[in-house]
Amino acid sequence: MGCSVTLAGIASDCLSNKGGVKAVYLANKSDVTSVDLSENVITAITMNTSAKFKKYDFRKDSATMTSTLTVGDNGGSNYISTVLSMSFNRMEAAKRLEMNAMAMGELVALVEDRNGTVFYLGYDDPIKASNGTGETGDVRTSVNQYTIELTDESDDFPYTVAADVIAKVTE
Repeated sequence: MGCSVTLAGIASDCLSNKGGVKAVYLANKSDVTSVDLSENVITAITMNTSAKFKKYDFRKDSATMTSTLTVGDNGGSNYISTVLSMSFNRMEAAKRLEMNAMAMGELVALVEDRNGTVFYLGYDDPIKASNGTGETGDVRTSVNQYTIELTDESDDFPYTVAADVIAKVTE
């Protein structure tokens, strides 16, 4: 017996499309008290008093977000693993401390791509650090940077966030 699903199709898209991550905002999962989802779009995020998402700046083309569907035919369990990778130039004390905090935290993220779409990571479970490096490079023109990967494992691809929500929950 096969499984039936409802398909809607995908129309051809002729709009301009840009790759890359423009901005990332992180918060502690415990600071988010509720997330409202309507028609597969996050329409509201409620946070503890005075808690806000903090912005993480990086050089252009220094962050990526990749979502991968894993299908478990034998057990019938599917999940999406989304990896957010961010690189920050110059290895220095303040960035080292922030890398350590991200490595230990249970977080949620707002990720804005270069098309202006914002995605929410951490809807089902908190995102957590899965990898990190500090790199000096080998010549003067090499990068000197910290890189961290934060991973979200979820039932669905990341939900998009309505534009009016962002300003209310970020600094």
